[in-house]
Amino acid sequence: MAGSTPGDELDAMRIDAGSPGDHRVVQNLREDGAQTARERVGELLDEGSFVEVDAFVRHRSWDHGMHVHTPLGDGVVAGHGMIDGRRVVCFSQDYSVFSGTMGEMHANKIAKVAEFAEKSQLPIIGIWDGDGQRAHEGVTSLGSTGRLLDILVACSGRVPTISIVLGTVSGTSALAAGLSDFVILGNERGRMFMRSPYTIPEIIEGELDEEGLGGAVQHASRSGVACMVADSEREAFDQAAEILSYLPDHTLAEPAVLRGGDKWSRKCRGMGKLVPQDSDQPYDMRAVIEQVVDDRRFLELFPTYAENVVIGFARLDGHSVGVVGNQPSVLAGCLDIDASVKAARFVRACDCYNIPVITFVDVPGFLPGTVQEWGGIIRHGAKLLYAYAEATVPKLTVVTRKAYGGAYLAMSCKHLGSDYNVAWPTGELAVMGAEGAVSIIHRAELAEAGDSSAVHGELVREYRQKFGDPYVAARHGWLDDVIEPADTRSALVSALRPLLSKREWVPPKKHGNIPL
Repeated sequence: MAGSTPGDELDAMRIDAGSPGDHRVVQNLREDGAQTARERVGELLDEGSFVEVDAFVRHRSWDHGMHVHTPLGDGVVAGHGMIDGRRVVCFSQDYSVFSGTMGEMHANKIAKVAEFAEKSQLPIIGIWDGDGQRAHEGVTSLGSTGRLLDILVACSGRVPTISIVLGTVSGTSALAAGLSDFVILGNERGRMFMRSPYTIPEIIEGELDEEGLGGAVQHASRSGVACMVADSEREAFDQAAEILSYLPDHTLAEPAVLRGGDKWSRKCRGMGKLVPQDSDQPYDMRAVIEQVVDDRRFLELFPTYAENVVIGFARLDGHSVGVVGNQPSVLAGCLDIDASVKAARFVRACDCYNIPVITFVDVPGFLPGTVQEWGGIIRHGAKLLYAYAEATVPKLTVVTRKAYGGAYLAMSCKHLGSDYNVAWPTGELAVMGAEGAVSIIHRAELAEAGDSSAVHGELVREYRQKFGDPYVAARHGWLDDVIEPADTRSALVSALRPLLSKREWVPPKKHGNIPL
């Protein structure tokens, strides 16, 4: 333009980079209550903290008419900024540019900031809203996407990664988001598919719609992909910030200590009423956890998936802790395939980021049945045992009631290297329940007695007296103490304080071979 200056040209390019997408698509997004990629980044981060990179990048494809439209940024906003004063790396896919698909430069931009995060040891938060691979660019885009996936894998366990899915995400984008430590799915528009839904027979035949196949409810309750569901974009960003508050910047750092007004020595006075004396009566383990942790604040993850085990973050004496607990109100707290995998991955995440693990045990065993056996409960149950045994962070365990058999061993027992194990007086540590044990041990005697319930009841009482209380395990050193339920919080805090300096030497090896 005649008379224009370099500064004018720069200003014009910045304006173009600020709104590069199809304006009709942007209008449709706004009508659906969604924001643009740039607006999402602005709402996620502290005001004025975003530093953008590669705003002027364009794609380099000339096939299929791509040369007609070469928007600045190539469909993704990327850079770094702050959340509650903490530095983070972030990116946001722009659905208004080629449906947020990954082309060569799009994937390279995300890979570049992910590599920056790994070098700078900063958490990554990705906002996903794209339809996977950009078919128009062919194998060129495939190569760049492969590089992106490789870098995301390299970041795993080194820096925390959180994915926020706020649109329809399929193919490679879904795969990349699934590599994250935590996935948050928007309830209204968030959908995830490994393949395009239009190639799924149930969709084609009208048996399911897209929401029924890959919506938030399905991925939160059936697939176990989403750890949390958000009813709005603002809520999704708040959830990501809350998860991040329990995590360190990287694997060599410690989480922040945030003490409130909750005394470490506070008694858990309502605990006795929460847990029935009868070991067959259900109760909500979350209520027990909330009694123990700081300010009764427990951030539960995967609340609708594998509900027979509870996992989440909390604070104890100001320190971040990961909490795992059996849930007696669902399947009597038995461990099944999904629960074992859910808890195992969470324990490993805590171990990556130096977060102590508190385990509340009330488990009658592994769930029996052909579905579980043929589905691989042996292999999947071993993942949980493996995760606890492998973890080098402080591990503290409270047995509230039942702790039977292999499930007792898998739930952070003393023999797997747990640092502090206690039980309430109601605790029962045994190979199996008294009724089952008596039926096996005394089957000949019971057969002679016929259907005498008196004989059976007496044998059950004898077995419980001999093996069914926590003092037997305490005498063997498998429990460090037997405590009153009201003292659970103070006992755990007292044990955690010296364990914060725990260091465990691990013999050098490439890596273990977890039974995947």
